[in-house]
Amino acid sequence: MALTAPLTPEDHNRDTAGMTYVYPVVSRRAGGVSVGINLNPNNACNWACVYCQVPDLVRGTAPEIDLTRLEDELRAMLTDILRGDFMQTRVPAEARRLNDIALSGNGEPTSARVFPQVIELIGRVMADFELVDKIKLVLITNGSLADRPRVQEGLRKMAALNGEVWFKFDRATAGGMRAINQTRIPPEKQFERLAIAAALCPTWLQTCVFALDGAPPSEAEQQAYLSTVSHIRAQKIPVQGVWLYGLARPSMQAQASRLSALPVEWLNAFAEKIRKAGLPVKVTL
Repeated sequence: MALTAPLTPEDHNRDTAGMTYVYPVVSRRAGGVSVGINLNPNNACNWACVYCQVPDLVRGTAPEIDLTRLEDELRAMLTDILRGDFMQTRVPAEARRLNDIALSGNGEPTSARVFPQVIELIGRVMADFELVDKIKLVLITNGSLADRPRVQEGLRKMAALNGEVWFKFDRATAGGMRAINQTRIPPEKQFERLAIAAALCPTWLQTCVFALDGAPPSEAEQQAYLSTVSHIRAQKIPVQGVWLYGLARPSMQAQASRLSALPVEWLNAFAEKIRKAGLPVKVTL
């Protein structure tokens, strides 16, 4: 493996291991090492979020996945992390623990046609390394395909593997979703998909907030978000809480110059409003 430079939370380069699908990162949210699985090496996604850090992002879906290669790469990476000198040579001392395996990468992972087979494969490898119930299996998703049977099959399999879904929920209005996620999915439809995901596997909302043209999300946008949180509680949808985070790495999209980080005080104040609306919040910059 082409593992040389130390890892930092600021660099989530998918090519550091010289592999097609598997890459290691030090995750600021996880507080340790996360083994990333990139099912979109073609940089294709069905959304185009303005803050996305993927260069050369294109609209589309995941390509055909070579499951044998994916399994070989995952086994090699875990062997190096758990039985080699990876932690000592690549990871800061304070982050030397394996926290999770995360399906993230350069596009929407659930767009892979073999998504449930990928989860089954990961489960088999986790069992062989005695990692089931010791680390998490995380899916970082925009949730837009959660109503598809094959995705639901994968989520059920994840639930048996200490799985956790991080469901993108940046804005709660149609205009906000068009501006930030560049999708025309109605918020009501996305809410239905959230309910499906949360019923199948423990689910967190992941919400990215930042200034656009120097201004934070509008008061109307904030209120719409808080109303949705209240609706989640009223409908007893088993959402675990909210990952609220800001811009840690620069956007690679055309809108990058319009984006800037919000002060931590703003994030903390909005987090408190979310808590009052009924959901726990974890804040990361």
